[in-house]
Amino acid sequence: MENAFRKVVGAVFRRMLARYSAFMRRFMYGRYGVDQLNIFLLVTAVVLNLVSMVLSWFGAVCAIIGMVISLISYVLLLLCMFRLFSRNLEKRILENRRYLTWKSRVLDRQNRYYRCPNCKQTVRVPRGRGKICIKCPKCSEKFIRKS
Repeated sequence: MENAFRKVVGAVFRRMLARYSAFMRRFMYGRYGVDQLNIFLLVTAVVLNLVSMVLSWFGAVCAIIGMVISLISYVLLLLCMFRLFSRNLEKRILENRRYLTWKSRVLDRQNRYYRCPNCKQTVRVPRGRGKICIKCPKCSEKFIRKS
């Protein structure tokens, strides 16, 4: 008797899960979804929320700072949800691309990045060479910077 009940409940649960997944597939069709920037926003929001919770234990001033940090974390969560359900795919792709280029520049420890004063082209030079004369590959403008 108990085994038959488990089979029936399992079948009902599987059917309900299949309906839910079909609904979510239909709902998310044409929407942007998750990318690296969304993951970064979500993780940052969770960390900020945990920090605000810890700060709320240490008195009134820390509690106020914790509330501000908590508000920032909720704004990040709303931004993450907005990007997740957005139908403007081109803008979300450009935002993610800008985030990935920023991330690669921050993590690049071997090079420095400068902007040409004439044409605003980004120029990459190796770090640790002292003062060097940089020639822009686009407009051939020469400028001196410390690497």
